[in-house]
Amino acid sequence: MRRTLSVIVLLLSVSCAANPTPRVSSPALPAQPAQPALPASEAIRWVRSSAEYHAALFQVYRLATTRVEQAVAKLPAGSWAVILDADETVLDNSLYQLERGKLGLGFTAESWNAWVKRREATVLPGSASFLARVRALGGRIAIVTNRLESECADTRAVFDTFKLPYDAMLCRMDGTPSDKNPRFASVAEGRSPASSTPVSVVAVIGDNIHDFPGLSQKTKEQGAPGFTEFGVRYFMVPNPMYGSWQ
Repeated sequence: MRRTLSVIVLLLSVSCAANPTPRVSSPALPAQPAQPALPASEAIRWVRSSAEYHAALFQVYRLATTRVEQAVAKLPAGSWAVILDADETVLDNSLYQLERGKLGLGFTAESWNAWVKRREATVLPGSASFLARVRALGGRIAIVTNRLESECADTRAVFDTFKLPYDAMLCRMDGTPSDKNPRFASVAEGRSPASSTPVSVVAVIGDNIHDFPGLSQKTKEQGAPGFTEFGVRYFMVPNPMYGSWQ
């Protein structure tokens, strides 16, 4: 009997070794689809409707206000300035984007000029309070915009309608490149209506990387060192609707 049991155990062992229990493997996870780019209509809706966009604007302008207050604590009034872009930094033109989008159309110089003449841009949240605080602290305000010189009067009219303070409205001369750097330099060097003497530029605010002196889309290739001024002296307003990134 013992011999018989031994034979059975031996046979079972050989059988298990020859036919091991199959290992259950986890099914392969399907490849994650690439996230589609945000449709233009959704970008416009985010700007016009989302609480997140408003939160980002207030956050940027409050941080900029705090940094300016710290930077000018010991500076004489009139010896320093801030530079801001106009469109999608101070002024909200999302209605233009919405109207063009509904027609399935994009930007054209002609349609933009017609929009500017309507003077229907509104003010972005946080910007008016920032400008008022700069003026109260004794700072100069330069608006450096790529709106054409032929559109500058209408732009000033919108600022005046909303009682937005500024010392210089530096538009782009018709037929000239969009490079803002010469105008940035004119503010710092005291060659603009903002000041007849050199000033310390303590803050620059914009929605496009070209709104900041010497920067471009290639700045990202530098990594963190290329962005050391952001959150300190440079402040970026979000704009998913359009820009030099396109």
